[in-house]
Formats: sequence, C-alpha cells, structure tokens
Amino acid sequence: MSEKHIRGPYPEAAPAALVDTHCHLAIPEFDEDRPEVLSRARRAGVRWFVHAGTNHEDSAEAIALAGQHNDIKVAVGFHPQWIDHRSPNWTRMLERMMSEPAVVAVGEIGLDYYRRSDNKPVQKEAFRSQLDLAATHNLPVVIHCRDAWEDVMTILCRWQESAAFRDSPLARRPVRGVLHAFSGQPSHVRAARDLGFMIGLGGPVTFRNARDVHALVQQLPLDQLLLETDCPYLAPHPHRGRRNEPALLPLACDRIAELCGRTATEIANTTTANAMRCFGLPGPVPTI
Repeated sequence: MSEKHIRGPYPEAAPAALVDTHCHLAIPEFDEDRPEVLSRARRAGVRWFVHAGTNHEDSAEAIALAGQHNDIKVAVGFHPQWIDHRSPNWTRMLERMMSEPAVVAVGEIGLDYYRRSDNKPVQKEAFRSQLDLAATHNLPVVIHCRDAWEDVMTILCRWQESAAFRDSPLARRPVRGVLHAFSGQPSHVRAARDLGFMIGLGGPVTFRNARDVHALVQQLPLDQLLLETDCPYLAPHPHRGRRNEPALLPLACDRIAELCGRTATEIANTTTANAMRCFGLPGPVPTI
C-alpha cells in the first residue's frame, strides 16, 4: 500500500449516520483496497455514498460498483476538465445512464477556470447542456466551480428562468442540487439558497489556515449544509496530503460542530437529513 494511504488511527465513529455526498470510489486510487475502504467507512457511520462522475467511463464504472453495493448511489456527468474528451454522442450516452436505478443526480458538472481558461465557451456550452438534461430527467445537479463563480451563478440563474427548467418536475423540488467543495463568498451562499442549492463542505474545513471557510461555516444555515470527502482528494487534518477516504468524514463533522457551537450529533443528523432530501435517498429521515 502506498505511503500516501492512511495508516491510522482513524477517527472514532460518528455519533449518528453520515452521508458522504461527494466521493470518487470507482477510480483506480481505490483498486488496491476498495472493500476495506468501504468497510472502514461503514464502521465510521457512513450510511450512504454518492459517487460523483467526471466522465463517461468513470460514471459507468460507478454504476457497476453501485450494482454490488446498495449503499452507493451515483451522479453521472462530465467534469469541465474532461469536456475535450467527449464523444460526438456524449449526451445520449449520459441519458442512457440516467435511467439506471442507482443514478440520483447529474454531476459533477460546472466551470473550472483555474485549470483552463482558454476554452470558456466550450465549458459553458457543456454545462448548460447537462443542466438541461438534469431538468429533463428530474435530477438534482452537483456543481463544480473553481475561479468561475460569477459565470456559474449567472448560468444557474438563467437556467432556472428557462423554459427547459420551468417545465420540468425539478422546478417543483425544494432542492435543485449542491455547490460542491464550496469556496465562494457569503453572497454566493445567499444566491445559492434562493436558487434551491445546498453547500458541500469537507476536508478543507479542518485545515488550520482555512479562516475564510471557518467564518463561512459560522454563518451558513445548517439546513443548507452537506458533508463530503471528495475522496481520494482533500484529506482532512491531520491526514492532509494523504489519500482521503469516507472513513475520515467524521473529522469534518466534528470540526463543523465545533465551529458552530453544536454537537456532532446535531451536525450528523442535520446533514444526513439534508442529503436525503437533496438526492432522494431512501430510509427514515433523522430527527433534527
């Protein structure tokens, strides 16, 4: 096993069930020990996993993995860094996957001007196309945004004003999606709430120097909060720089509880109830 993998100690189990609303369990970083990774996460209290697709291949692999594990659900989509690798019939391929029982969302989709800013029109076109697919299929969306907040929020606003959205059952859902790995400003949180979007937070909230994130958490309405790992990326303190995995999700839960002056049980129950509303996950909703 790689030196970058966590060798323990793992955190204690969460005091209530958690949902990892954004992970990448089907990718090669977990090929060596995926069964152990899932077992550790379940022992840590993770009740559901939502695998976020980044292209057609890993979305399909995630659907296959979900066929082996009833607690894994899938978002399918093209991440902006992969849009140059789309096949000509990419939207039809995504639509076929959206009919799979394990698929609960479209994502992760959005804009990334940090990695590439030379293809903004192409990124925007792919983003809009996938938003329209989500509306057609009544699925929430998982949004990736890096250095592109104004464009992302403008596109989301125009999408919700469009006929494609207004005529969709998604328009009548209380939650339309999640802004994953949120790094925006308080004004973006308020705009997201007006649009019916939740805020996904994970490992970075535990970083000692993440003052902006800490301040944001203290202002964020808890009914707008989702927990995520984005594993294998963004491992929380004290495992920063190593491979992240869902068993570390309680660390983010504990830190958010500390910042908010709440108990970890309150944060776990609230975020799990939020996730179940967002993604339509089955089972009794936790008491908040």
